[in-house]
Amino acid sequence: MGGSAAGRGPRVGGSPGMSDRTPETIPYFLREKIRALIVDGTFQPGQPLREQDLERRFGSSRGPIREALRLLEQTGLVTHMQRRGFRVTLYDDREIRDQYLLRAELEAYAIKQLADAGDLAPLLQTLKACRAQLEAAYKAHDARAYLTEIRRFYDAIAAYTGNRPLCNALARLNETAEPLRYNLLSRRLEESRTRQYMLRIIQALEAGRYEDAAALKREHVLMNLPSIIEAYAAARYHEQRSAAA
Repeated sequence: MGGSAAGRGPRVGGSPGMSDRTPETIPYFLREKIRALIVDGTFQPGQPLREQDLERRFGSSRGPIREALRLLEQTGLVTHMQRRGFRVTLYDDREIRDQYLLRAELEAYAIKQLADAGDLAPLLQTLKACRAQLEAAYKAHDARAYLTEIRRFYDAIAAYTGNRPLCNALARLNETAEPLRYNLLSRRLEESRTRQYMLRIIQALEAGRYEDAAALKREHVLMNLPSIIEAYAAARYHEQRSAAA
């Protein structure tokens, strides 16, 4: 609620080592820092990303900040509005629903493609390891680690099909959905039923019931959609108005 979680780059924090980096890498470094703040909700859906504020926050000049925002715009996490600058992308309910239903269909398609993938033993071993790590993250109430394992689970399935266009499409969808998924998990991790669905999908794959496994994926998405939309509405940015307004 999967691009790979493995290659995300720097985590949220200060800006140690920025002076040691070459100018070409600074925008990418800043991109990862801003991305992390969008995913964890520090920068809320719809919130303006004022370049001067980001300059002060990261101790950087305007050029690298602007380039980092352009890079984030390419991923869909940031939107540029004419004469209003950059802001965190804000979705309406229809856009969220469309995005989630499309991802469900693509991930279900990936599952069905496994019927032609040959020996699934290596994949099943990976999926079981993901589920074990997911269980540990649940017990630790670690929403970030929990989401990482969800992405690893479905990324592994897509990668095993060998279908590169499918993997690329899912990577894009999962990147834009990351803030929505983290927002829900950070609020309601104890309600998540992903562990149960993962186990049922693994069992279906072991039995060669690919259609059943795909149907479970769709069912899980449909079950989550109302909660995703509700939690996202609560997380949206609201412009602070002055007392005189």
